[in-house]
Amino acid sequence: MADPTTYRPAPGSIPVEPGVYRFSDARGRVIYVGKAKSLRARLSSYFQDLSALHPRTFAMVTTAAKVEWTVVRNEVEALQLEYSWIKEFDPRFNVRYRDDKSYPYLAVTLNEDFPRAMVMRGAKKRGVRYFGPYAHAWAIRESLDQLLRVFPVRSCSKGVFNRSRQIGRPCLLGYIGKCSAPCVGRVDADEHRHIAEDLVSFLEGKTTGYIRRLEKEMKAAAAELDFERAARLRDDIAALDRAMEANAVVLGDGTDADVVSLADDALEVAVQVFYVRGGRVRGQRGWVADKSDDVPAGELVERFLLQLYGELGGESVPREILVPAVPDDAEEAAALTELLTELRGGRVDIRVPQRGDKRALLQTVAANAKQSLNLHKTKRASDLTTRSRAIGEIQEALELDEPPLRIECYDISNLAGTEVVGSMVVFEDGLPRKSEYRKFTVRGEQGGTDDVAAIREVLTRRFRRLRETDQADQDEAAPGTVADPLAASVTPSVAADGLRPGIDPTTGRPRKFAYAPGLVVVDGGQPQVNAARQAMDEAGVSDIPVVGLAKRLEEVWPPDSDHPVILPRTSEGLYLLQRVRDEAHRFAITFHRQRRSVSMVDSLLDGVPGLGPARRKALMTRFGSLKRLRAATMEQIAEVPGFGPATAQAVVDALAERPAAPAVNTATGEILES
Repeated sequence: MADPTTYRPAPGSIPVEPGVYRFSDARGRVIYVGKAKSLRARLSSYFQDLSALHPRTFAMVTTAAKVEWTVVRNEVEALQLEYSWIKEFDPRFNVRYRDDKSYPYLAVTLNEDFPRAMVMRGAKKRGVRYFGPYAHAWAIRESLDQLLRVFPVRSCSKGVFNRSRQIGRPCLLGYIGKCSAPCVGRVDADEHRHIAEDLVSFLEGKTTGYIRRLEKEMKAAAAELDFERAARLRDDIAALDRAMEANAVVLGDGTDADVVSLADDALEVAVQVFYVRGGRVRGQRGWVADKSDDVPAGELVERFLLQLYGELGGESVPREILVPAVPDDAEEAAALTELLTELRGGRVDIRVPQRGDKRALLQTVAANAKQSLNLHKTKRASDLTTRSRAIGEIQEALELDEPPLRIECYDISNLAGTEVVGSMVVFEDGLPRKSEYRKFTVRGEQGGTDDVAAIREVLTRRFRRLRETDQADQDEAAPGTVADPLAASVTPSVAADGLRPGIDPTTGRPRKFAYAPGLVVVDGGQPQVNAARQAMDEAGVSDIPVVGLAKRLEEVWPPDSDHPVILPRTSEGLYLLQRVRDEAHRFAITFHRQRRSVSMVDSLLDGVPGLGPARRKALMTRFGSLKRLRAATMEQIAEVPGFGPATAQAVVDALAERPAAPAVNTATGEILES
């Protein structure tokens, strides 16, 4: 545990001007970024009596080893630089809003020749119109089923579309009138796009005029005694009414707004957003986050809005944002409004509704946020406290100088000495950090491919890269300060003091293997941990502790020790080590099976005419495993780039000639489902 007095700036050296500051740990990694109207007043608050600090702030200042700052001219520049640094450094102790669930969207792929309506999750793509997010995928599908009756846009996959085009017959939706069947030429590309654009217009909230037009056409058809068409239009209107029932009008003035509210306690905050378009609630989304310090609601709202619209982009910023509170400081509130206005490219109003429908809707969102927080705490009962206790128990049991906030675990997977691979997983603050997971293909550099030699090779390669990264940081370090207070936000390779530990100056992104762990765990007993210790000593990182976790009795083995450390079965520390070890084992087996599938595909398809390494790689990229490739049809294989019907049929025939081999658990040797 670091003593904050060892790096506290000298009295009077901190400026009173506004600015942005950052705390870094002993290895130079930025762990917290903040802004202040007065740097001296804000930074002084971190060096008061430690017992008076928020628990997470206490952990931050005792982990840090240095504090730096950059002076700016005003609040807008402070907001821009703070957001830029948070995105750049991903500081561990800053608030990270995490989706409390995966939300689906209703998407219309206007970037395709024949646009498709579908339910989508995940990252957004350029040229696709998204509506939502919604709480349930089934609700979208029900609404889409009603809308397809009126807007018969294509909703099938690319494979189904191409197959129908080849055989000259539409799918079932084409026969029942819920698709205009462009695959067989019932409508051309322009007509189909017009239908898709009508659907998009309806989903945007332009519903009244469209329904009135249908009603007029229905009455005209009845007057002409075309009762069949009139009945069809009547049913279309009823279908649209049912689709609109789920999105009842909540704001009568046709407002476009995002309604944001939050619920928090001493440790966590939950945020809910309702997306109102055309006066109707078009979607809902929620986040939860650990609180880094005690701040008022207005500052929490400010941080959330910066992260939300910074990730989604300016086109997602509505004209009006309804919130439960704004920053207490009028200059901060004005700076936030100015920044979002610049991002949107038009005026943005951020306000707290005091009465009427908007106030009532904000209260509904607040109730949802409170319910979300209660549900989250039920699922993760005392989770933050439990993780802190687990890390403390590991530190105490292993007699470490500092709590192991970053734990790396390594495992080896192979099948009878073939396709030997290694895995590295990373847990920070007791939670997995999957962006830092790494895979290794063992080459036999340490004289063999058994578990001990493989562990030594993997650790050697990992810490050799760490040493090279540290050397690169030292070579790139340059004295001096940034002349322009916003230079760091626009020039990724420059920071306040010229130092960017672990950051590649050419890309502005963290280097691979850039950060040293607080504890290394290897899956195995004394031989494996001794091999790991030897590899780390040879790489010049003898100051990092390493232990092995043996599966049989869950014993924790320090290096060069005749006796293991026994943690109680009820210990949270042992439970955390087991989770880390099991995750490394899962990650290693997954990679090993991928490698084995590739090897088996190469063996099974060797000799197929026209099927070289590039096409075999394309097959594995498309299907992922030999099992999925065996289950694929000739038509599905023919969709892979570079394949035609003849080559695809040759692949199917080659796979059919040889039966599937059983899968084997590389840890136990038992036969798994093939």
